[in-house]
Amino acid sequence: MRFLLSLLAAMAASLILGLGSAWYMVAAPRTGTVEVGAWRALPTIDAATADPYTRARIARTGEIGMGAGEGLTFVLESDEAGRDLDGACDHRLVGRSPPARLWTLTAIGRDGRPGTTPEGRAHLDNRNLLRGGDGRFEIAVAASARPGNWLPTPKGAYVLMLRLYDTPVTLASDRMPEMPTLERGACR
Repeated sequence: MRFLLSLLAAMAASLILGLGSAWYMVAAPRTGTVEVGAWRALPTIDAATADPYTRARIARTGEIGMGAGEGLTFVLESDEAGRDLDGACDHRLVGRSPPARLWTLTAIGRDGRPGTTPEGRAHLDNRNLLRGGDGRFEIAVAASARPGNWLPTPKGAYVLMLRLYDTPVTLASDRMPEMPTLERGACR
C-alpha cells in the first residue's frame, strides 16, 4: 500500500511539474523580445526552425513576428500608466512614424479579431495618415468614429499591433526608434 501511495504521489508531482513547465514556456515572454518604452518588439520567426513552444505560443496568442527581411512587429498591451487597453475607453496615440517604407497599426481584440469601421477598415497606415508640419501625428484610438486620424477598437480588451515593413530597424541594433505614446482618455 505504501508503494502504491508513493507511486501515485510521484506521478502527481510529475504531472504538475510537466504541465506547469509547458504552460510557463508557452506563456513566458519570448526569447529575443525587446522592449521600447511600453512597446514590445516580437522577434522574427522562421517557420522552418520554430520550436514546438514557439508554435504553441503562436497558436494560443495569434502573435506572430515577421520573418527576417520582411520587417518588424511591435505590440502594445498597456497605456503609459500601465493600464490594460480597453475598448470602453478612448485613447490618444501621439508621436512620430518609425522609419519604414510602410507601417500598419491595428487594434486586435483578445479573440484575434480587429476593430473595424462600418466600411470594414481595420487599420491605419502611414500612406493615409494626417501629420503636423513637424511630422508628428495624433491618432484617436476609440470604439466610435472621431475626426482626423481614427483607429477603431474592438469591444473589451485589445492590443495595438504596429507592423513595420521594409525597415532599417532590427532587434540586434543598440539604437531603437522613438515609439509613439498612448494616453488614456475618458471611459464609458
